[in-house]
Amino acid sequence: MDEQDVIRWDGSDAVVVLTLDDPRQSANTVDTRFVAALGRVLDRLEADRDTITGVVVTSAKKTFLAGADLTELARVTPDRAAQAYQALELVKSHLRRLERLGRPVVAAINGAALGGGLELALACHHRIAVDDPATRIGLPEVTLGLLPGAGGVTRTVRMLGIQTALTEVLLRGQRHRPARARELGLVDDLVDTVDELLPRARAWIAANPAPVQPWDRSARIPGGTPASPAVAALLPMLAATVRGQLKGANLPAPRAIMAAAVEGAQVDFEAAGRIESRYLVELLTGQVSHNMIKGFFTDLRYLRGGGNRPAGYPPYRPTRVAVLGAGMMGAGIAYACARAGLAVVLKDVTIETATAGAQHCADLLARAGTAGRMSTVDAQAVLARITPTATAADLAGADVVIEAVFEDAAVKDAALREAQAVVAADALLASNTSTLPITGLARSVSRPADFIGLHFFSPVDRMPLLEVVLGAGTTEATLARALDLATCLGKTPIVVNDSRGFFTSRVIGRRLEEAVLMVAQGVPPASIEQAGNQAGYPAPPLQLLDELTLTLPRRIHAATRAAVRDAGGTWVEPPSAAVFDAMIDTYGRPGRAGGAGFYDYADGRRTGLWPGLREHFGAGAGPVPPLADLIERLLFIEALEAVRCLDSGVLRGVPDANVGSLLGIGYPPWTGGVLQYVTGYAGGPAGFVARARELADRYGPRFAPPDSLVARAGRGEGFH
Repeated sequence: MDEQDVIRWDGSDAVVVLTLDDPRQSANTVDTRFVAALGRVLDRLEADRDTITGVVVTSAKKTFLAGADLTELARVTPDRAAQAYQALELVKSHLRRLERLGRPVVAAINGAALGGGLELALACHHRIAVDDPATRIGLPEVTLGLLPGAGGVTRTVRMLGIQTALTEVLLRGQRHRPARARELGLVDDLVDTVDELLPRARAWIAANPAPVQPWDRSARIPGGTPASPAVAALLPMLAATVRGQLKGANLPAPRAIMAAAVEGAQVDFEAAGRIESRYLVELLTGQVSHNMIKGFFTDLRYLRGGGNRPAGYPPYRPTRVAVLGAGMMGAGIAYACARAGLAVVLKDVTIETATAGAQHCADLLARAGTAGRMSTVDAQAVLARITPTATAADLAGADVVIEAVFEDAAVKDAALREAQAVVAADALLASNTSTLPITGLARSVSRPADFIGLHFFSPVDRMPLLEVVLGAGTTEATLARALDLATCLGKTPIVVNDSRGFFTSRVIGRRLEEAVLMVAQGVPPASIEQAGNQAGYPAPPLQLLDELTLTLPRRIHAATRAAVRDAGGTWVEPPSAAVFDAMIDTYGRPGRAGGAGFYDYADGRRTGLWPGLREHFGAGAGPVPPLADLIERLLFIEALEAVRCLDSGVLRGVPDANVGSLLGIGYPPWTGGVLQYVTGYAGGPAGFVARARELADRYGPRFAPPDSLVARAGRGEGFH
C-alpha cells in the first residue's frame, strides 16, 4: 500500500489537494499508516515545490481528522517510552515540514477537527471550516488523561497566548462550535457549505503566495511570556484554579499541560515541542491515561456503536411518545424527546401539573436560547411538539410509553394500566424507575414482552446516560427498540438485567451508605467530604445526600426491607438507618430541599456542615482513620458492589459497568470506571484484592473480595 490508500493526491493544477481518506476506517486517524503516508506525501511536495503554488488539506470522511489512534496509544508502556517519544518527534517533524514548505497550505475543515486533527490544521497557514452545527473543533486530550502532543500546546500558546490557550482550549478540552473557534483564532474563516471550501481555499492561496507562521516570524507570544509581570502574576492564580478544580483528585494531565505551556513559552519553538513530547510520554506511560482511554474511548465507543444491540432487528424510530408524570423527571424526558423531533404527550393527574411540566421545558429552551445553543424558531418548534394533558384519551396513537411518576409501585401500576389501554397496540412500554424491579412492574401491563426499564438520570437535559433494564419477560426485539430510542434521544445506553436498584442505584447507594456509616462512627464530617473530593467524585457524599434528600434512602430502605421479608428473608437494618431516622425525625433535617441536612443553608445556599453532626453522632469514637483509608473506602465499596453485580448477572458486560459508573453516578474519571479501577489498581487485581482484605480487617467484612475476584486475581486477569 502507498500514500494513495490514506491520503489522495490531486495535482491536476498548480494547487495540490490532499484528501484524507483511510479506506480501512470510517474516520481518519493519526495512526502509523497515516504518519508514514504523510511522510511520503511531504517528500513528493518538497520534490515538486517549484511547480506547486499551494496545498489544500481536506477530507473525504464526515470528519476532517479524528486525532490519534487511541488503540495504539493504549499500548504504550514504560518500556516503550523511548519509541513513543521518537514517534511523537517524527509526527512533529512532518508538521514542521508542512508549514515550512515555502508554499501556502490551507486546511479545508469539512467536519470535526479534534485532537490530532486540529493539530494538523494548526500546522497549516490558514484554516477554513464549514459552519455546521454538528462540527466541533478543539483539543480534548485532557479528557483522556493526555495532552496534545503533536504541537497542540506549543502552537496554541504562540497563537493565543498562555492564558487563552490554557483556559479556552487546553485545560478543559472544550469542543468548540465553528463560530467560537473563529472567535478564538483556531480557525480563520467559515463557509456555509462543503462545496464552498475548495474555492475559498484556492482564493486565499492566490492572495497569499508566501505566508509564514507567526512563530517563524517572531518569538513574541501574545500577552507575554512567563517572565512578563502580567503573566507572572496570572500563573499562580491559574495554578490555584486547577488545584481547586481537581480537589486533590488523581488527574495528572492538567498539571502536565500547564507545565508544558509555561516551560515551552520560555524557550524556542523546537525546544518547546520536545518539552511537550516528554510530558505526553510521561502521561502515556502512566496508569491514569490507560484507565481513561479504556472508559471514555474503548468502552464508550462500544456502547455508542451499538455493541449491546441484538442483531437481526430493523432500525426503529418512534414518532409519538406518551410521558406519564410531569414532574422534573417526566418533564425532562419530554424535553429530550421533543428535542429529538418526536411528538410528546405529557400527562399528569391535573392539567395544571401537566402544564407546569411543559413550562419547565419552555424554561430549558429559553436557557438554551440565551446560551446561543438554539434559535427562537427552533425552540418554538420543540415546544410545539409537547402537548400537556390530564386526559388518558390524548395518549392515543403513542408508539412509546415512558412512565415517570412517583417511585411507588402502586402509583406506577395505575399509570401504566391506564395508558396501555389507549396507546398503540404494539407500543414500547417503559418505566423510568430507579430502583423498583422491572419484572414486578411488568405485571401492570398485558404485554410484558414489550416492557422494559428506561432509567434516565437527573437532570435529563444534561445527563448523557440511559440505564436500560431487562425484565424477566423482556424480548430481544424490545431491547433493540429501546436502544434505538436511546440513540434517537442522544443518550448513551448501558444494558443491565433486573434487580432491585439495578446497577447504578445499587452501586451509588453503597458509597452513600458508607459515608453515613462514617458519620455514625464519629469520623469528622469534613474529613468525609475531603475524602470524596480527593477521590475525584464530582460532589462529596454528604453534600450529594443533601441534594437527593435524606428521605430517599430511607424510602429505599423501607422498600428493600419489605421485599426481603416478603421473600422470607431476614432483614438486617444497616447502621446508617439510625442516622437517617435521627436526622429526619429528631433533628428535622431532611436535606437541602427541607432547608437543613448534613449542611446548614441560608436562602437555599450551603453555609457549612452542620456542627451538630459531631455532637450527636459517633460519641466516644476512636482515632480518625487515615485519609487514604477514607478515600479508598468510598472507591472500594462501589467497585466491590460492581463485581457482585457482575457475578449475579445484573451486569452483562464490563463496558456497561465502566461507562455507567462514569456517566451516571460520578465515579472518578481518572479510574476509567468502576471495574477498570480494579484492573488498573497498583499491582493489578491482586493488589486490589490485598488492599480489600486489609480494609475488611480494619472496617468490616463488606470489604472482603468476592471469590470470583480472588480467582481472577490469581490468574492475573483484569476486567476487559
